[in-house]
Amino acid sequence: MAYEYVASAAADEITLAWNVEAFRRIRLRPRVLADVRVTDTRIRLFGDELACPVLLAPTAYHRLMHPEGELATARGAAAAGIPYVVSSATTTALPDIARVADGIRWFQLYLLGDQERTRDLVAEAAAAGCRALVLTVDTPVAGARNREQRARVHLPKGISAPYFHHVMDTGRLRTQFQRPTWDDVDWLRSVTRLPLLLKGILTGQDAALAVEHGAAGIVVSNHGARNLDTVPASIDALPEVAAAVNGRLPILLDGGVRRGTDIIKALALGASAVMIGRPYLFALAVGGANGVTTAVRILRDELDAALALVGRASVAAVDSTVLWDPTPTP
Repeated sequence: MAYEYVASAAADEITLAWNVEAFRRIRLRPRVLADVRVTDTRIRLFGDELACPVLLAPTAYHRLMHPEGELATARGAAAAGIPYVVSSATTTALPDIARVADGIRWFQLYLLGDQERTRDLVAEAAAAGCRALVLTVDTPVAGARNREQRARVHLPKGISAPYFHHVMDTGRLRTQFQRPTWDDVDWLRSVTRLPLLLKGILTGQDAALAVEHGAAGIVVSNHGARNLDTVPASIDALPEVAAAVNGRLPILLDGGVRRGTDIIKALALGASAVMIGRPYLFALAVGGANGVTTAVRILRDELDAALALVGRASVAAVDSTVLWDPTPTP
């Protein structure tokens, strides 16, 4: 059941395959004899230095994957020197996570049906040391998650989600969160000083609106292909979003990132950093905190090597000229 929850996506899982295949279609342009004796994978994001341009995406129910759940995830991310975005569907309370790891943490938010409950949760996230809010905007309803239905996904006895409650009803997810609107974005900005990122944007139109409504950042994402099947791969949507934003705020991307070369491709097409989901969840299941740290270090090492092979000494030096085709064909 836990495997199916992590591995599955919506409907026929076409977008799930596209997320990975789209990266494979993008070709890199190698350069030789550049001065890459020292390479640097570090970036700065919202005032924090990251060991590499990778964040742990918000994913639910980590105690399904490992007995220590989000505690292990937080320790693994801190050891790797990257942020962990805690999900509203965490199976561990935010103060408990804060007690075991001193790394960079953000918090992913669903609106909880009424503003007071949501305001309280935002305040708890800030008090627990979360440095940014990530509002998921692409899930007014859940998609047709057929594999979840067949696997009868549920939280076993002894595992609960303190902030997020749902039940499976003949395969359809019924939740207690509300469907967000741009008015909710404005309201959230009025009740917190934390940077507010909007996760789940795939079009230039919505990216432009995000800028107008004061978002601090955008996450280009199709929710790991778990909602609307046959939408484009995230990396295929990135150039349109980047053109609309035009450098006015940071853009992150998730969906299909499996290699260090994928990170370079995302940076070349306009992202400031990427998020990973399934890769670190499998690593968590296999090795707990050490597994998470190792997965990130593999990506960082691959990124470091790829930088040298395309003739760039740092992440900051990556631009569209590292691509063989400056505008890859969808």
